[in-house]
Amino acid sequence: MTKKGMFFWLLSVALVGGAFAAGGIEGNVEKQGVNMTAITMFILFVVATLGITYWAAKRTRTAKDFYTAGGGITGFQNGLAIAGDFMSAASFLGIAGLVYTSGYDGLLYSIGFLVGWPIVMFLLSEPLRNLGKYTFADVTSFRLEQKRIRILAAIGSLSVVTFYLIAQMVGAGKLIQLLFGLPYSTAVIVVGALMITYVAFGGMLATTWIQIVKAVLLLGGASFMAFMVLLHFGFSFENLFSTAVQVHSKGEKIMAPGGLVSDPLNAISLGLALMFGTAGLPHILMRFFTVPNAKEARKSVFFATGFIGYFYILTFIIGFGAIALFVNHPEYFQNAKQIVVDGITKIVAADDPTKNLIGDKKALVGGDNMTAIHLAEAVGGPAFMGFISAVAFATILAVVAGLTLAGASTLSHDLYANVIAKEKDEQKEMKVSRIATFVIGILAIILGIVFEKQNVAFMVGLAFAIAASVNFPILLLSIYWKGLTTKGAFWGGLAGLVVALVLIVISPTVWVDVLKNPEPIIKLKNPALFSMLTTFILTILISKLDNSERAKEDREGFEPQYVRSQTGIGAEGAVQH
Repeated sequence: MTKKGMFFWLLSVALVGGAFAAGGIEGNVEKQGVNMTAITMFILFVVATLGITYWAAKRTRTAKDFYTAGGGITGFQNGLAIAGDFMSAASFLGIAGLVYTSGYDGLLYSIGFLVGWPIVMFLLSEPLRNLGKYTFADVTSFRLEQKRIRILAAIGSLSVVTFYLIAQMVGAGKLIQLLFGLPYSTAVIVVGALMITYVAFGGMLATTWIQIVKAVLLLGGASFMAFMVLLHFGFSFENLFSTAVQVHSKGEKIMAPGGLVSDPLNAISLGLALMFGTAGLPHILMRFFTVPNAKEARKSVFFATGFIGYFYILTFIIGFGAIALFVNHPEYFQNAKQIVVDGITKIVAADDPTKNLIGDKKALVGGDNMTAIHLAEAVGGPAFMGFISAVAFATILAVVAGLTLAGASTLSHDLYANVIAKEKDEQKEMKVSRIATFVIGILAIILGIVFEKQNVAFMVGLAFAIAASVNFPILLLSIYWKGLTTKGAFWGGLAGLVVALVLIVISPTVWVDVLKNPEPIIKLKNPALFSMLTTFILTILISKLDNSERAKEDREGFEPQYVRSQTGIGAEGAVQH
């Protein structure tokens, strides 16, 4: 396809997508009235991002360009892009919704996510950049047997990508369903088509700049929303929290821990998943290969941590702001009316005045995941709601693009190029990457439809559990432990993955909520505590007992690997165009 032909093809995707959405509006819109500002901004964003994709496609000539944007992204740019990749639908929609329904405990996810970044900064960022090329499997297989370690890394990565994509596609489908009145499945298909276009044509360069633009828009929009909430309460957190306690259905319980995760075992397991899972996310780890050297990799994490930490403070204000301000907006609730009891305004069910709807996740139009969208309208009117809706959509598109690229690189680089073909043919590898992009995109659409009813933040918790159980232990041990062997890494990582998946399936999340069984086999909702221990214990034990010739090679390869990881001598450089 010529460059001009590609441009018109990309433009047609935007116009057809917009027309498709407009056609859906003509039907029965049950969620809310048509917001033309939101629709306009939605279409403008799609056209703009496709323009970025066209620009990036002209500069994507080699496999290094496709996977890592040529390694020429600066630390500040990469920090913004990482923040854009990490501030996902779960962060913006899901956590705001969790704070709205559970109060203080909604921060559990935010804190868990954030605590993982020092681990990435001090333990992984520089060794990753010095040892890797395109994926984190390049690092884990640096001194170990290529075939078995890459297969293990691919299984772990694809499992993480799958669960994470489910969350993003659900968020995207619900958002567009709310804005346009489109059927949920149609909305998911539109998102999937755009995601495939970004990655297949623009690669990492397009994905990076879409993430940067999205991060700037999201931080700006969330800052304004939080500012307006605080302005309403005279910049007094005391006034904000006291009002929230008065009107919320749970009362003072929203200011105490234990409402969202009540037992210590679940709390510890979830915390481990969020903290160490951050250091095992393939689409995040892949970003450290886009910078020219280890110094820029470290700067990336520094900037990303600052942006992400600031954003999570904003989500806390947004969640409590929704609690306090929604009492003036009964139109945001289904079958609701506004009443005054002892001088306090409340929103109650129209058919049951004793039922307080503030904090009820099912009572909001669109569900609790739409908390931030409704609050945007409450503080800034329809125009600002349109802007935030478009930004939320951008949030999801940027993350799914990063996830899809990570999944495609795993299939093409780790499995095809290094396990199946065992030859360095970049053009064939890039062709496989683009085919893999289409396959993953279609799979994401199907799974997004199947998992429509799941809370997006909780589905991300499942992805983090697998990342913490497989990717992080093997990555950490491969970099810092001389005694690690191929056999130990493979069987230990595989055991951790199996334990994580089995415990997820028999937990209440899947066994009851998805498979509709009356009781779960186990009550533990997150398996990270047990699956992580399984991986570490078995990996170390098997490696200690391994006296094979391959094991000797693995141990002897540690010294040269350690020198390169700390000095960068022999590391991949940036491409000069």
